[in-house]
Amino acid sequence: MKKTVILLLLALPLSLLAQINTPAASPYSEIEQVVGLTNIAVKYSRPGMKGRTIFGDLVPYGKIWRTGANGTTKFITDKSITIDDKDLAAGTYSVYSIPEQDTWEVIFYTDDSNPLLTEFDESKIALRTHVDVQNMPMQIETFTVSIDDVKSEGATLGILWSNAYVGVPFKVGTDKEVMESIDKALQGPGADEYYNAAVYYLNSGKDIEKSRDWMEKAMSMTENPGYWQLRQQSLILAKAGDKKGAVKAAKASLEGAEKAGNADYVKMNKDSLEAWGEK
Repeated sequence: MKKTVILLLLALPLSLLAQINTPAASPYSEIEQVVGLTNIAVKYSRPGMKGRTIFGDLVPYGKIWRTGANGTTKFITDKSITIDDKDLAAGTYSVYSIPEQDTWEVIFYTDDSNPLLTEFDESKIALRTHVDVQNMPMQIETFTVSIDDVKSEGATLGILWSNAYVGVPFKVGTDKEVMESIDKALQGPGADEYYNAAVYYLNSGKDIEKSRDWMEKAMSMTENPGYWQLRQQSLILAKAGDKKGAVKAAKASLEGAEKAGNADYVKMNKDSLEAWGEK
């Protein structure tokens, strides 16, 4: 049977053979994630275990690994980030690693032309860090890179394969960027700038009195505040200790939400009013 198939393939014109597509052994993948105000992307190929022992065998311990298959895994950031209290400038990096049984060294390399390395050019190492290996309770068949634990101030670059997970935490400069934009905007702010600054201060646990002042200014400049704006005002007033003002704003938000048919805001306002002793 196998000989018959081979003979049939050999008999096909080259033009037909050129049209036969087969799946890649290690499919290409891309992920993108906004972390705070920073755009992160990873481009890589995804080999499978295919019954093989991965770490300590297919991927030897103590040797430089391109962290994937085919070309090197690429890590791309459009702004400077911080790993291990060390700065990694905006750019595209090849991600190399040196796996060990309990700890990996992860290297961000400025040469992104897919070099297969047996040793590093130290001048091209942008950053290196050591990360503990976490043993997974299951086998991950396909090599996977993820961006996990996403928060406004940072996330984790995850590397998973076989029964191993390695996470590289990184931080972004969200708070600095937002504070700079607030300072700039407040040099000549309108209602939107005051509102956005007030809500950011509320959500970031910053000076609640400033947050309240800015929200009052925003509301005084807004002819018909939306129920979503009144909701934020009620939360700011409650946190600032002005229960009476918080209740008034929440009731106004509830009325607006009911008129708009927004069940989520209706429930949130009712829950807050109940928590504040109002029915």
